[in-house]
Amino acid sequence: MKSDPQRLNSPLPFSLFCSLKSWLKVMVLSALLGLGLVAHAQLRVDISGTGAQQYPVAIADFSGDPAGAQVAEIIRADLTRSGQFRLISTAGTNLAYTTPIAYDEWRTRGADFIAYGTVTRAGDGRYEIKYRLGDTVKRGSLDEVTIVGSDKELRRMSHQIADRIYEKITGIRGVFSTRIAYVLKRGKTYELQIADADGQNPQVALRSGEPIISPAWSPDGSRLAYVSFESGKPVVYVHQLATSKRFPVANYKGNNSAPAWSPDGNTLAVVLTRDGLSQIYLVNANDGGNLRRVTRSPLIDTEPTFSADGRSIYFTSDRSGSPQVYQVGLDGGEPRRVTFNGSYNISPRVSPDGKTLLTVTRRDGSYRVASLNLTNGTESLLTQGRDDQSPSFAPNGMQVLYAAVQGGRSVLAGVSSDGRVRQTLSVLNGEIREPTWGPFTNK
Repeated sequence: MKSDPQRLNSPLPFSLFCSLKSWLKVMVLSALLGLGLVAHAQLRVDISGTGAQQYPVAIADFSGDPAGAQVAEIIRADLTRSGQFRLISTAGTNLAYTTPIAYDEWRTRGADFIAYGTVTRAGDGRYEIKYRLGDTVKRGSLDEVTIVGSDKELRRMSHQIADRIYEKITGIRGVFSTRIAYVLKRGKTYELQIADADGQNPQVALRSGEPIISPAWSPDGSRLAYVSFESGKPVVYVHQLATSKRFPVANYKGNNSAPAWSPDGNTLAVVLTRDGLSQIYLVNANDGGNLRRVTRSPLIDTEPTFSADGRSIYFTSDRSGSPQVYQVGLDGGEPRRVTFNGSYNISPRVSPDGKTLLTVTRRDGSYRVASLNLTNGTESLLTQGRDDQSPSFAPNGMQVLYAAVQGGRSVLAGVSSDGRVRQTLSVLNGEIREPTWGPFTNK
């Protein structure tokens, strides 16, 4: 079960509340109103804080087609949002892809790096973007590439260039061209939306008259698993994004919930009540077959997530008297308790390198996202809100996406993995729930 405002603010014991909430969910019948992808309103980004190290970089407007200014602005916004770059003004310059880099001039302006290029539009309407990145300190070219795409792909191409700049300068793969998914509640309607990593270009993958919960990306980014109640009880589905085709992978007696993908994409961990209280099972992700039970507890085991190497599962359980995070091998056995700071730790998520665990922890009456070093047990609080939930790592491990309440409104928020840079992606006339960051793709 995912964390949410109802449970987090409930005075009921964890196990009793889980049982009550599960019973209530079984009574819900959702009406699916559409499976196609439909454009929706844009999100607004607010940023605060800076990284421990900021790289001074100049991003000149791309010459040629008027769209070149938009390309440069998207790249600037991406780099600024990371908190790791300090933008140097390019006012008064007119650079084209063929312009030689004036290293001394840009060093004088304070830029260690200069990116620029040219955008042209062919007769068929497609854009061609040529870009270059120069290192003014080493007085050499760092990168150059030509990207071609349609007008609808202009943002994606700009994000790809920002990714290249980020990786060439920091040595870490950029995530600007990845996607995020979340549930948006608008009035009495719930939408499973997919957007660019900056919150722009949202598309509706699923719409329902009742809550949609627990969206989870497949490792290749082609599918989402989620829970739907349209049959009169919670059922886990796998949804092919390219075709909008879907099928149930867990439809057993009782509740079926909390899907989590294995790193190879072949297996889903799910939570079932078919044998009593919530316990963790494994099923094949492609057909729902080969059901295997992982945990055996007289209390509730829920919220599974695979370790980075795929050999074990982290999960939430109240077997110690309060909700804490445990780890267990795929073959079962005795789980090992992982969290010990505080009396309430839920919603585990593992970093891509397997070294850090995110949780939602309760401290002084507030629910915050905490980061636990799995090597030495050191914990740090990444967020400062009253009700921060559903953390999710970016695929490069450098940022964390989560749901928050700010000014009485539910919003989508982000924080750097060191807690130094925070951003808010707010949406008008809606509440954002259960965000999850998609993986790297080769597209």
